[in-house]
Amino acid sequence: MIDAEKLVAFAMVTALTSIVPGPSMLFVMTETLWRGARSGFAALVGMQLGYLFWWALAALGFSTLAARFPAAFHGLAIGGSLYLAWLGIKALRNAGKAAGETIEPAHAVTRHAFRDGVFVAVGNPKALVYVVALLPPFIEQGRPLIPQLAVLTVIGTALDLLVGAIYIYAGKGLSRAMDRPGTRLWIDRGVGAAFIVIAAAILAELLAG
Repeated sequence: MIDAEKLVAFAMVTALTSIVPGPSMLFVMTETLWRGARSGFAALVGMQLGYLFWWALAALGFSTLAARFPAAFHGLAIGGSLYLAWLGIKALRNAGKAAGETIEPAHAVTRHAFRDGVFVAVGNPKALVYVVALLPPFIEQGRPLIPQLAVLTVIGTALDLLVGAIYIYAGKGLSRAMDRPGTRLWIDRGVGAAFIVIAAAILAELLAG
C-alpha cells in the first residue's frame, strides 16, 4: 500500500487540479449551462471513462519500466516532482490570467453528452502526459505496482467526479465567480503554492531515498 502521506498529497494535487477548470471541466460546465445538469453529469461520467484509457496505458508502461529499469523509474519520479513544481510556478506566474476561458462542446450538434465526454477525454493526449508525469512520485518502489495504480486511479476518478458535481450543482453562480479576475487570482496563487510545497516534500523524500 502507498504511504498515507503520499496518498494525501496525491489527493490534494488531484483535487486542486480539478478545482481550477481546465478544458475538461470547462466542457462539463458548458454542457451543464447549455443542456442542463443531466447532460453535465453524463459528460462528466463519460470523461472519466475516457480517462481510464490513459490510466491503463500509463499502468502498462510503468509496469514494464519499474520491473526492468528501476533506476529509470526512480528518475521518472524525480522528474514528476519537478514537473509538479513547474506547474506551481506556472500557476503563480499566470495567476488570474485564465479568467474568462471558454470551450465549445465537442460535437455540439448532437445530444449525446456521455459519448462526447468520452471523445473529449480520449482525444486529449495531454492527459497521458499528465498521468505519466505526475503518478511516479506517488508510487512506492519495491511494492506491487498494480494495486498502487488502482488506488490512485480510484482516488483521482472519485475526486474528479466530486469536483465536477460541485461545478454542475453550483451552475452559473460558480462559473461567474471563476470568471472574476480577483477570485481566480487567489485561487491560482493558492494552487501554485500548494503544488510547489507538495513537490518539494516529495522531491526531498525521493532524493533522500
